[in-house]
Amino acid sequence: MTLIPTSLIPICTLLALITMISQRNHLLMTLLALEAMILNLMILAILHSSASSMPELFLAMIILTFGACEAALGLACLVKMTRSFGNDLISSSSLNSC
Repeated sequence: MTLIPTSLIPICTLLALITMISQRNHLLMTLLALEAMILNLMILAILHSSASSMPELFLAMIILTFGACEAALGLACLVKMTRSFGNDLISSSSLNSC
């Protein structure tokens, strides 16, 4: 018995995408939505693979590794931006004024 029905995973991924689009001004909300999408994809890969199928489990570990790298880079950018500009608003950075 699974805790999450497989029919809810695409809906959760779509909701994370909608959240990322609607909250694109705040870097923290964008990073949280990206993490939700990565975790949904990892859960989908694990649920659709059997315990004896190693390539699918290997793919899930690759997705999890990329998610961890993305989280570390995003957190580093968030800390740098907060220290430089005082907030996480993308519009306050000088990169958008070009």
